[in-house]
Amino acid sequence: MAQKSQEKGVTGPAPVVEEPGRVRNVVLVGHSGAGKTALVEALLAATGTISRAGSVTDGTTVCDHDPTAVKQQRSVALACAPLLYDDIKVNLLDTPGYADFVGELRAGLRAADAALFVVSAADGMDAATGSLWEECAAVGMPRAVAVTRLDHQRADFDETIAICQRVFGDNVLPLYLPMLGDDGETVAGLIGLITQRVFDYSEGYPPVVREPDAEHLPAIEEYRNALLEGIIAESEDETLMDRYLAGEEIESSVIIADLEKAVARGHFYPAVPVCAETSLGLDALLQVLTQGFPSPLEHPLPAITGLDGSPREPLACDPAGPLVAEVVKTTIDPYVGRVSLVRLFSGTLTPDQSVHIAGHGMSRRGHPDHDADERFAHLYSPLGSGLREVPRAVAGDIVAVTKSTTAETGDTISAKDAPLLIEPWEMPEPLLPIAIVAKSRSDEDALAKNLGRLVAGDPTMRLERNPETHQLVLWCMGEAHADVVLDRLRAGGVDLDTEPVRVALRETFGTGGRGHGRHVKQSGGHGQYAVCDIDVEPLPRGAGFEFVDKVVGGAVPNNYIPSVEKGVRAQMERGIAAGYPVVDVRVTLVDGKAHSVDSSDAAFQTAGGQALRDAAEKGQVVLLEPVDEVTIRVPDQFVGAVMSDLSGRRGRVLGTETDNDRSVVRAEVPATELIRYAVELRAMTSGSGTFSRSFARHEAMPSHLAEQVKKEAAARHG
Repeated sequence: MAQKSQEKGVTGPAPVVEEPGRVRNVVLVGHSGAGKTALVEALLAATGTISRAGSVTDGTTVCDHDPTAVKQQRSVALACAPLLYDDIKVNLLDTPGYADFVGELRAGLRAADAALFVVSAADGMDAATGSLWEECAAVGMPRAVAVTRLDHQRADFDETIAICQRVFGDNVLPLYLPMLGDDGETVAGLIGLITQRVFDYSEGYPPVVREPDAEHLPAIEEYRNALLEGIIAESEDETLMDRYLAGEEIESSVIIADLEKAVARGHFYPAVPVCAETSLGLDALLQVLTQGFPSPLEHPLPAITGLDGSPREPLACDPAGPLVAEVVKTTIDPYVGRVSLVRLFSGTLTPDQSVHIAGHGMSRRGHPDHDADERFAHLYSPLGSGLREVPRAVAGDIVAVTKSTTAETGDTISAKDAPLLIEPWEMPEPLLPIAIVAKSRSDEDALAKNLGRLVAGDPTMRLERNPETHQLVLWCMGEAHADVVLDRLRAGGVDLDTEPVRVALRETFGTGGRGHGRHVKQSGGHGQYAVCDIDVEPLPRGAGFEFVDKVVGGAVPNNYIPSVEKGVRAQMERGIAAGYPVVDVRVTLVDGKAHSVDSSDAAFQTAGGQALRDAAEKGQVVLLEPVDEVTIRVPDQFVGAVMSDLSGRRGRVLGTETDNDRSVVRAEVPATELIRYAVELRAMTSGSGTFSRSFARHEAMPSHLAEQVKKEAAARHG
């Protein structure tokens, strides 16, 4: 039985298409607060998909159904909302604008064939949006711009277009101009530059279309000329520009046809003023989405291989082709269970069809390679959290499947008898560690269960249990991402705390010394006698461990010498000052005593460990901290602040260079100084800075910091 949609005010059945040419997959991107979710809500209401638009503030929108999104008043997850306009199905993919949720954004980009950049007329644009534009340009993704929040008192349409042209390029040009109402302040309509008509929304949606007033004509002429020249410059008709410059009036139908081709090819980027609150411009935007943006037939498809990595022929977006689809998002619904959002690239998916699910190459992030055959009993058209059953899904479309036991974000779905793998999309590395602790044994069980679910749906989160610090660490994209993860764990019934993250250090000897180990008990039991003396010498970094036997005269019998080494090694693993492994030392066994009856392997192991501890107490123990090589990418204006900050982190700058319009700073920084760097770099660079890190080597920690670590270790161990 089809599950009823959980969305309030949904009208009618889900749209079903039979051919890819009638599908448009559009991802909405832009900074947090630009109005993406409100715009989706307005478009759904304008097309009759829902009876009325919900409110972000009230937590009643289709896309922000996640309790955490309602709590934080912002999108935290990818959501799909399909609508039907002009017999075209448009799958709107609403993405979070906050940088922490870039994984959700990447999933939306993977599922989409075009991108709608949503820019607030009141707040301008952040640096991350400009970087995303460049990313879309690199893969040739068609783009358009929706200028939102025109009803805000600070709204400035002309300035917003100027910002878009500075950041995105000169080929961002408005198709319409906002028109003020009788009060001279409120935007009440649009002026169409191609049709030279006024669209008056003062009486509501849809607008009244009429001739422009005389006062509109100068603006129409100025902006229309720039628009026509931009469109004609991208025309395949090389004579069109000459005809235009000669003063010939080019028919609107010709201009519109060339506009649609240029947009679909990713060469021209129309800007449309819209207002979600008043429905202004929604019909104009829908025209761009359905007529300007390409269908899946026109968008390049990802490469595929066999399960063994062997190459395969390129895919075609053909409903009759081999089944190839991808899980772009996995969530856990409290009522339905696992829900997977699936983009079909080839073939047709039907209920009760046997499929193969394959996930390879993500084991480092907690996703072990897996292969399984499954059968999906039902297919659904997702509308936020709501699901409406559909009879099939063809290549190019997006559907939801439920109750899969293995499907994870990034997995490939293909035919059972012809399993394939899709080339994975690039996911950013999580760089903010959060150490979590369950409060009880029952919470530990619930934590393990819920973490498995979260990791299955979020490839930007990495889970690891550090064997040296014994901490369970979640690597997240930032504080907001961590807050969402922790909220979801607690909502799943887990009572947990967080604690400071400890970096896994190493210990070594700063100077040589002698250690004495004596395990002699008078209880009379067998195996209670062993004495050994060792010399300890520090070795160069990376040299490892050496054990040398220099016992003379059989003071320690040959059969017990390996036992001493075993005891020394065991103590090295446990640490000698702060509980971290000991490295880069040479231990020489120089003397000892044994008893013909009471000595044993275990006794000499104990004595060997005691001797190492004794040498440590008499000598100087040095803590070694990991040093990472860090590559930081920032706009030029932030280089000075970044360099100064690195100095405060005991960093050593290796060099700087320029890459396109960004500066790249390479440095070596102790890992202990990088625990919160993901958050602090973002704050320092207004969200525009990014970095990557890789282990370089271990270096001695400054003595004052080492002493603090030793005190904290002593406190933890009582």
